[in-house]
Amino acid sequence: MRAHLGDQLVIESPATGAARRDGEIVGLHHEDGTPPYDVRWSDTDEVTLVFPGPDAHVRHLDHGPPGTDTSEAQPASEAAPQAGAPNPGDVGRRVAVERRRRGLSRGEAARRARMSPDYLAYLEEHPADPTVATLIRLADALGTTVSALRGAGVDTPPGQGHALLHPHLRDLTPEECRALLSTHGVGRIAVTTPDGRPAIFPVNYEIVDDDIVFRTAPGSAAAAAVGTDAAFEVDHMDDASSQGWSVLAVGPASAVTETAAVRRLVQHAHTAPWAGGKREMWVAIRPVRLTGRRITPADGQAAMGH
Repeated sequence: MRAHLGDQLVIESPATGAARRDGEIVGLHHEDGTPPYDVRWSDTDEVTLVFPGPDAHVRHLDHGPPGTDTSEAQPASEAAPQAGAPNPGDVGRRVAVERRRRGLSRGEAARRARMSPDYLAYLEEHPADPTVATLIRLADALGTTVSALRGAGVDTPPGQGHALLHPHLRDLTPEECRALLSTHGVGRIAVTTPDGRPAIFPVNYEIVDDDIVFRTAPGSAAAAAVGTDAAFEVDHMDDASSQGWSVLAVGPASAVTETAAVRRLVQHAHTAPWAGGKREMWVAIRPVRLTGRRITPADGQAAMGH
């Protein structure tokens, strides 16, 4: 018998063959995936060390419909993606993003979620289908919701949660604003289009030498910011805790045309524009005014509007 982290161990009735008990394999004791296993049982949510008997089989996440016996599946070392090429699923990506957003190491997040750090690493780096109980513990540890980890609400605007009973709104210092802008992300550029109408567009941005830079296409609406005093806004809302912040940067926008400067921006860009297409014009905003606000509970817990 061989298993991978995240597989399901099923114990069947010797008489009927029906499943009597099942659980998620959250810990391996041998690199080749052979027993024993640490199993989190679905009926009690407890983790126990299990030496499977003849009435047990492994149900692999990626093999066949429920009930398929995959006891002879590939060992974990053979089935895993090649080193350097992890292939996380959507749940794993969201878990990793939320963990990093809160500044938690894998070890600390695993401790809070009461699971093995190896299992958390598996969830973040491979397609997986964790149990509801596992998602509940992860959501609690990361200060979010099971629905959010599953991707619910991706088509709804943030900020639909209830307001705090006693919110605390405070202004951010320029230093705090710079820290929140960080190195890169998605922000919004406000421009006046050639027809004289105001417009706001989301763009992938980078911070380079204190400038806010983004890529667009020549002649695009976002390119209209060049030669003007532009406004650029970044924010984050946490519906789960009804907290958030926003930063507004205002300053002159210019096109980056010097060859060496453009090459440097391309080489150090963290991501390509999400919108796709040919966007090779770099625009830089040099902030001359940075303002921001943050909403937290009135008891002073840290981490909006203007």
